[in-house]
Amino acid sequence: MRGRLLARRQLAQGWRYRVALPPYRNVGGEGLKVEAAQYEVWVRAPEHVRPVEDADYTGVPTTALPAPSLVEVALGPRRPAGWVLAKSGGGRRGPSRAVLHAVDCTEAPPGLPVLRVEQALTAAEHPANRACALCGAAAELDPLLRGFDPHDEEPGASP
Repeated sequence: MRGRLLARRQLAQGWRYRVALPPYRNVGGEGLKVEAAQYEVWVRAPEHVRPVEDADYTGVPTTALPAPSLVEVALGPRRPAGWVLAKSGGGRRGPSRAVLHAVDCTEAPPGLPVLRVEQALTAAEHPANRACALCGAAAELDPLLRGFDPHDEEPGASP
């Protein structure tokens, strides 16, 4: 089916094209009367559409993602915010233990509720819990628990 390209929009998941399709509709009345109509829909490209050969698309309104800022280019993509607490073991012989992971850690089980920073700090302070070193949860939360001063006092130095 051929349609008319009305607009195109770039999203993080890929391009979406707004196309007008030319179906027909019943107009009622005596006998079977139909008339041309236009149905507009957003579709994924290139999965659901392909360009018509020799067609000119330069006048189609196009909304592309904004160019990344210099900060985004230098630092790379940001990781999602939040942490998850994965229970592990425990039972009859001792307290249940848990591991605190960054929300995007590959070692974290899927479907766990996302913790806010206050909840993550409370969980990190619990003696039976530990923060995952693989995903950086420990590196992210330790400065908040212990302070940001990277310089330790030298032994024997007076305050």
